[in-house]
Amino acid sequence: MASGGPASSPVPGTSGRDEAAEVAEEPRAEPPFVDFAELEARSRQLLTAPVYDYYAGGAESETTMREATAAWRAWRLRPRVLRGTTTAALGTELLGSPVRTPIGIAPWAYQAMAHPDGELATARAAAATGALMTVSTSANHSLEEVAAVAPASPKWFQLYRLHSERHTDDLARRAGDAGYRALVLTVDVPLLGRRRRDLRHDFVHRAGVRMANRPPEGEEPTLDGLATGTWTFDEIARFGELSGLPVVVKGVLRGDDAIRCVQAGAAAVWVTTHGGRQVDPAISSAQALPEVVEAVGEEVEVYADGGIRSGSDALTALALGASAVFLGRPVVWGLATGGEAGVTRVLAGLTEELEHTMVLCGLDDVRSVPADTVVAAR
Repeated sequence: MASGGPASSPVPGTSGRDEAAEVAEEPRAEPPFVDFAELEARSRQLLTAPVYDYYAGGAESETTMREATAAWRAWRLRPRVLRGTTTAALGTELLGSPVRTPIGIAPWAYQAMAHPDGELATARAAAATGALMTVSTSANHSLEEVAAVAPASPKWFQLYRLHSERHTDDLARRAGDAGYRALVLTVDVPLLGRRRRDLRHDFVHRAGVRMANRPPEGEEPTLDGLATGTWTFDEIARFGELSGLPVVVKGVLRGDDAIRCVQAGAAAVWVTTHGGRQVDPAISSAQALPEVVEAVGEEVEVYADGGIRSGSDALTALALGASAVFLGRPVVWGLATGGEAGVTRVLAGLTEELEHTMVLCGLDDVRSVPADTVVAAR
């Protein structure tokens, strides 16, 4: 319109271009970028070499660990267009517990070596972002202390076969009494993987760091002097009865194992390579997930972790049938570099990146991501 010319008549009932219309035409803000390589590099500067290598290292040649992220990138997204999608609903339910994001926190031991507040800081960050936290048996704060942080925020307790049957059973009961929403049986550790970095350092957790869920010193053997028998499928129902909680079986990489877990009473199965810290080289979580999902069908929820480093990685897992994904090392790097705020940035940043990617793909709900959203790269 020429300068000084007559203004166009507004649409009846309006006063011309209103603020809402102008805002709608503004470009959508890009989500914050979480540079995990930078976070890890900063963590390496802050932590001692043995502690950094404990967190960062894998088993044997570390092939499984190195291939984890690349395996998610072996899939390609197939965006939908003209769907009118401007936002995506990220809230879902995991075993009946509402969460604001399908990106949760995997169990990780000895968090007080990364930051003095350890699991307490992580729990506060989980509550702030609406994420589900899984608390390790090998935590530096007791399961009751972590449960007491934002008790309305859902938490699961991860159970290892580290102690006598009596003490392990007691941990399961305590988890139920403390208000945890599920018991996560880690079943891929009949013995520790050969972690060469830890062997090189002769790694022992830092002196003075509390091991809150262990029995009193000298009272019972730990993994190095194991006195208990190997867990079997029968343990799934037994621990469910002891704790009064639904049982998640963590460490499943095969469809036939997944079916047997469900038949034995598992409420969910968790596809994971244990951060590449057990069998090496092993099939990646991204490769194993479709087989596990196909095996259990709609019977139970399926989760995945291992190398999730972007919103597109998380979306790929959801398209392959996961109900949620979990983060391990990224949470530790956030904790080491910024405590509670650092973990919050990791969770919030990756969640916003997931939403951004979903909108770009024409998807509006994490609970209904179609399988044909991804295709294997050629």
